[in-house]
Amino acid sequence: MIKRILVLILLVLLPLLGWAAENPTELPYRGEGHIMLNAADLEWGAIASMAPGAKIAVIEGDLSKKEPFTFRLKLPADYTIAPHTHPAYERVTVLSGTFHFAHGEVFDRTATLALEPGGFVVMPPGAPMYAYTEEETIVQLHGTGPWGIVYLNPADDPRN
Repeated sequence: MIKRILVLILLVLLPLLGWAAENPTELPYRGEGHIMLNAADLEWGAIASMAPGAKIAVIEGDLSKKEPFTFRLKLPADYTIAPHTHPAYERVTVLSGTFHFAHGEVFDRTATLALEPGGFVVMPPGAPMYAYTEEETIVQLHGTGPWGIVYLNPADDPRN
């Protein structure tokens, strides 16, 4: 029985692996070979959907498309991210600093969990969340796009 299951799995996976090898432009980063870089190689830029001071470095993927992405956010000390939601799963890993993060519709510093380097959080689509920093903090996010942010209070959205 186990042998049959393994054969069925191989019959499903092998064509998919061949498809990926034959269609490199369908891969998330559309490049050749591996992506390998050091933190010093990242190109940081402003991010229109967040208050001034936040910086983004996209590592792979096009955030506007339905494809895997990885990016980092560099948040300055004393930075606040107002309650908001995302259209897809949010997976966050803290790389440096402390990311004070919580689930909820109303910003409440006392309800956050202080996530230290190595800390991780997963939030489902549409789940309200918020965060703040006390020191410069870098987090890495990954998931599948399209990516976006919707602030619960439109007045919190810097694009308005």
